[in-house]
Amino acid sequence: MADENIEKVHCLIIGSGPAGYTAAIYAARANLKPVLYQGLQPGGQLTITTEVENYPGYPEGVQGPEMMIDFEKQAKRMGADIRYGIATKVDFSGHPHKVWIDDEKLIEADAVIICTGASAKWLGLPGEQRLNGFGVSACAVCDGFFFRGKEVAIVGAGDTAAEEALYLSKICSTVHMLVRRDEMRASKVMQERVRNTPNIKIYFNTETEDVLGEDKVTGVRVRNNKSGEITEIPVSAFFVAIGHQPNSEIFKDYLEMDETGYIKTIPGTTKTNVEGVFAAGDVQDKIYRQAITAAGSGCMAALDAERYLGEKGL
Repeated sequence: MADENIEKVHCLIIGSGPAGYTAAIYAARANLKPVLYQGLQPGGQLTITTEVENYPGYPEGVQGPEMMIDFEKQAKRMGADIRYGIATKVDFSGHPHKVWIDDEKLIEADAVIICTGASAKWLGLPGEQRLNGFGVSACAVCDGFFFRGKEVAIVGAGDTAAEEALYLSKICSTVHMLVRRDEMRASKVMQERVRNTPNIKIYFNTETEDVLGEDKVTGVRVRNNKSGEITEIPVSAFFVAIGHQPNSEIFKDYLEMDETGYIKTIPGTTKTNVEGVFAAGDVQDKIYRQAITAAGSGCMAALDAERYLGEKGL
């Protein structure tokens, strides 16, 4: 690799959702001269979200992509260097930390803030992607409000699916919960709560065949695994709650993660097991997964990085 393809950076931020941009705003204001690479999906999961109504400061609500443009503009105004590019490989075995961008450019960074987020798992149905943002959603807490008083369907069988079904049951008239097997994976207490909620209707042994509708969701076609019977359920929204996949694969040789790939941080901080490497947002948070909590942890990561660089005299 030619030397001109190596760049030395004080503070490198990988990822550009609420966590990445907030980290960039704070790091730039602290004069850490942050360089941020936006990754595969500039703006993160919010770019596939239409209306955001639960982020403070937007009394009328805001479109997800528009909100991320606001975050980016603010980070740029503070002096953050924001670039297109994907981190494809890292080496955190020594100092400075090495990160390769697009397999060709090598960045040597004194501090690295990882904000690569998580991606919702989808069923892979034709109507699912076509109607994404038009009644298909992977976040009931984000989008359930738009379907209050309506009938909705949710697919999933774990604690998250149970939690989201309960959340939806408070605002929607009926929640059709589609479970592939003859039992749920959720904890006993969550299963009890779902079963005891009168407007949640559970369908066991049920496979989702497709989401129906032209420009918005009008129903869902399901098949009973045992009888083979196909039914169409009229609904206004289809929520997928089969889990998220943290975008952490390239860090697995260096960073401690839980069994599903979420990066572990020292409680109360954004510090990872590698000194000078911090993680913020959905790549390390499998519980809350909201724009506001991601932004908060992005702020923490920048402050942790600033303290670390100061203590190291960097």
